[in-house]
Amino acid sequence: MGIFLLASTILPKSSHIAFNRKHSWSNGGMKRLRNNLVGVDQGDDILFSDFEDGGGMWTGKGPREERKRVAFSEAYRAVPAVHVTLSMWDMHHATNVRADIAAENIDLTGFDVVFRTWGDTKVARARVRWMAIGELDDPEDWQLY
Repeated sequence: MGIFLLASTILPKSSHIAFNRKHSWSNGGMKRLRNNLVGVDQGDDILFSDFEDGGGMWTGKGPREERKRVAFSEAYRAVPAVHVTLSMWDMHHATNVRADIAAENIDLTGFDVVFRTWGDTKVARARVRWMAIGELDDPEDWQLY
């Protein structure tokens, strides 16, 4: 599992990012870089919480999988690069910790985040943080046909 940080020292808010009027940096809305053709979108979503209701991630054994569709705040022009990482996990202390997280079925409007575990691992809940970076449509482009 990797960690990707987009720190203010890399992209200072004051000079490199023009904010989309509908969203702010803190709520995960689309960001436009200075040339307005590269969009950075991000979010933090709960994948599941199986502890309270005895769901399969908490009570099951063997291979298990949870999927959640994530929608971008606006469509990209081309399929973006998407990074996902666990931002919170709650695992049982007496079992091995096994987890795999991935972005699958990435398209112009969103992607599927997939969490997998196996063996005797018991997962009470998990949250994913994601970031997508890709080319946006240029409002100056004309489509004649």
